[in-house]
Amino acid sequence: MQTMAPTRVIWLYVAWAAFWSGVFVLVLLPANYNLGLTLKDALLYNMLLTIAGYAAGTGLRYYQPTLRQGVLLMAWSLGLAGICTLVYSFLIDRLVADELYLSFVGDSLPMRLVFGWLLLLLLLLINWFWFYTKEQRQHEERKAATEKLAREAELYTLRQQLQPHFLFNSLNSISALVVSKPALARAMVQQLSDFLRGTLRKENQQRVTLSEELTQLELYLAIEKVRFGHRLQTIVEVSEDAKALKLPALLLQPLVENAIKFGLYGTTGETTISIKADRAEEGLLIQIQNPFDTDASQAQEGTGFGLNSVQRRLYLLYARPDLVQTQQHENQFTTTVTIPQNYDQVPHN
Repeated sequence: MQTMAPTRVIWLYVAWAAFWSGVFVLVLLPANYNLGLTLKDALLYNMLLTIAGYAAGTGLRYYQPTLRQGVLLMAWSLGLAGICTLVYSFLIDRLVADELYLSFVGDSLPMRLVFGWLLLLLLLLINWFWFYTKEQRQHEERKAATEKLAREAELYTLRQQLQPHFLFNSLNSISALVVSKPALARAMVQQLSDFLRGTLRKENQQRVTLSEELTQLELYLAIEKVRFGHRLQTIVEVSEDAKALKLPALLLQPLVENAIKFGLYGTTGETTISIKADRAEEGLLIQIQNPFDTDASQAQEGTGFGLNSVQRRLYLLYARPDLVQTQQHENQFTTTVTIPQNYDQVPHN
């Protein structure tokens, strides 16, 4: 809700005064008083009420009583109506010389006081409601901004928790290769540099195409294949329809890392990690499959931190807890991730 310009507000009050002055004149017309006197009377009293209402409404900008303090608005409007009536009585005696009309004015003062009180009370209530709804809107905007910052901070924290683990493993592998295979160590350093450069460019909520994400994933897999040698094999199957679909940046790496962890750790043989992507009704469907040793204790854990972090990240971005599904069948562990393509499903603030 935007704040009205002061000039516009003043013109609204002037229109308010003109309207009630017109009503006042129409009420007095059947009494056959002089139209000029009636118009002067109506403008004088209603302008006083409008000035008082404007001053009181401006005051509500800085002090707004609660609903329980509504009696303050009633007392406030009654006091202002009394002051307006006294000022009006003082001025009308000096502006009007018609004794008959002045007699009518004197007799009508109690009724004018009640009318002025009700009119000012209505003005104060309108102003109170305006500033109250404006304050509530600002409160909601501040709350939404705070929640957005909290989500971004959590997303950033999740990303930062993943990187050191992978970085330390890669550096240990490079250290082991420096003496035995220096050329391979240099290649791995370059691959690690390219991977980290691509990681730092991406923001937590940035959406990239699947093709771009796979390019970044290839750098990660190249580093891991240096670490594990022939033991790590990968199969990547991506349909042409899926390549242009979008997903949050750097989402695949922790999923594949989780598959490598539970597929290779604790084993000595060759392991194949399968990565499939296709278009589905809800959007982009990604499946990552890895074998596991059913006799190993770690296979019973089911998921690791990387998988949990992806699930939490997707919930923060899409407000849906069902986008990550896992399944164990015989000695195969499958992670299925659905990425909605309707960007309106992402909560904005």
